[in-house]
Amino acid sequence: RRCGHTALRCSGLRLVRKLQQQLRAGLAMSLTARWLCCSRALAWAGPAAKGRSRWRRLRKIGKYAGPVIVGSCIFITYEILALGESVSLDTQAVEQEKLKSYIYVYTIPLEQQGLEGITNKARKELHRAVKRLVQITAEMFSWPLDEHYMKLDVEDHESGLWLLLKRTQSAVKPVRVQAVQELAKKHHWHDYQYRTLAQACDQKSSIGLARSQDVDLRFFLRPPLPKVIENSCIEDELRYLLASLPQSEVDQCVQYFTSLALRESNQSLSAQRGGLWCFGGNGLPYAQSLSSVPSEKVESFCLQALAKHSKVPSHCDKIVMNGGLQLLQKIYQLRHDSQKIQRNIIRTIGNLALHEHLHSAIAQSGWIGILAEAMKSPHVIQASHAARALANLDRDTVKEKYEDGVYILHPQYRTSQPIKADVLFIHGLLGAAFKTWRQKDHSNMEDKDTNYTECWPKTWLAADCPSLRILSVEYDSNLSDWRSKCPVEDERKSLAYRGRELLTKLKAAGVGDRPVVWIAHSMGGLLVKKMLLDASEDPEMRSVVQNTQGIVFYSVPHSGSRLAEYSVSARFLLFPSVEVKELSKGKIGLSDQLDLLFLCHSVCMSFVHLNCV
Repeated sequence: RRCGHTALRCSGLRLVRKLQQQLRAGLAMSLTARWLCCSRALAWAGPAAKGRSRWRRLRKIGKYAGPVIVGSCIFITYEILALGESVSLDTQAVEQEKLKSYIYVYTIPLEQQGLEGITNKARKELHRAVKRLVQITAEMFSWPLDEHYMKLDVEDHESGLWLLLKRTQSAVKPVRVQAVQELAKKHHWHDYQYRTLAQACDQKSSIGLARSQDVDLRFFLRPPLPKVIENSCIEDELRYLLASLPQSEVDQCVQYFTSLALRESNQSLSAQRGGLWCFGGNGLPYAQSLSSVPSEKVESFCLQALAKHSKVPSHCDKIVMNGGLQLLQKIYQLRHDSQKIQRNIIRTIGNLALHEHLHSAIAQSGWIGILAEAMKSPHVIQASHAARALANLDRDTVKEKYEDGVYILHPQYRTSQPIKADVLFIHGLLGAAFKTWRQKDHSNMEDKDTNYTECWPKTWLAADCPSLRILSVEYDSNLSDWRSKCPVEDERKSLAYRGRELLTKLKAAGVGDRPVVWIAHSMGGLLVKKMLLDASEDPEMRSVVQNTQGIVFYSVPHSGSRLAEYSVSARFLLFPSVEVKELSKGKIGLSDQLDLLFLCHSVCMSFVHLNCV
């Protein structure tokens, strides 16, 4: 090929040289003829007339011949350069095309492979020796030998890997689940084998591998590179995404959080907008910020508003269509040092995973590998958010759906252990799904204990009782209404509203299908009472009451709290919240009804704090 290109280039140069010679000869002949005509005309004129006419004719010749000569030179130069480029070969472009066809393999030194790599090589050599011995024995005794057996190689990527991959795509669910479980136990393969399987693995198998304990992260493809938008920043893209969401089916709380996110911007961005800017085109303007706000805080407000929108089913489709999955992935990678932002992002992904028609978009955007990596996080909150999202994606082994605020603490991975009962943890005032059930603040511990846990139900109870499903519920609560709040937040903070909302979420999570034990702290005990009373009156929820086998109350104010009465007395100064007002004495009438409801078949234990003098 190189010789052909060289010959073509030489022939082109010869053609250019001949063309140049012909043009030069023609130009010289035309100039000579023109000069002879002028000389003859001058010879017939007189002495004075000859001088004047000579300069006139020279000026005319220069006037007409000059542009022709200059244009001819430019034309010839252009043709030479164009012809040179057409016959020349760009070797750099050829090299780039060759590089695209290469297959890049990540090599791992023998020292990094460890004992497993050495064991695998020894096993392959032993397999070859046995195969050779069988072949020699068959030749000596003239026994028939299966040619298919002799062609098989011990390499996993040629036999075991593809057999397992074929089983993972079986139409029979038990076969598919068992194959994924065996696939997740492979830890001795080469790096290129994991990459090959990651490319050939389907969506269900990838989700099953992500929910397998101790899985190798090389089973998952790296997320695709996000699309780069020139002259754009994360804050702009988040605002555009929020502004693109429709206002239909949006309650006042979602509008409040959206306007709060759009209002928290710095002064320069507000000036670029040209003053006031409205969300959705009407009704939610925000003024220019008086001081600069950190970008991380602005992103946090926007992500909080986006999480609220992800609870609306019609808005989930809009989020995916407008590139929300790719934008959230970009923010997740950029804010790797902010656990709060990453939790809000995974929370939104978990809400989107509630809709099965969006599972393919979530998988194609590379979120499966990110969630599998988050499952291995040492932080309990981070891992639990990822476990909820993957459980909503896994439709092969999980029938339940975990809505926002319901977290599964155990089992977070796929397991063959049958679940015999559910244990639910309900926190109290100013509590949280994980913070309330911590062992102790790590900073206040005098002796650093190696067995310290940030959430003892996940660590201790799951180890002692592996056949239990442990759930933790989270809801917002406040002591005072000093801070700005949602316009309809007072109604949603009441026990009646929260009881109905949590009962619907728990029913979607499968609570009531098996025996249930409730563990509640502080105001959470009152919430459990309200939920059970409401369930006893609803035929669809009655299974929750019938399967309730016990309740454990930790410091629950069954008859009210005196501290709540003090707050209500000073309400014009303290502005107590709805939760505090409902804890005052005389406003809680659930104890008698609960006693009549569970006196026959339930076991209740109550623990209180005693102040010893």
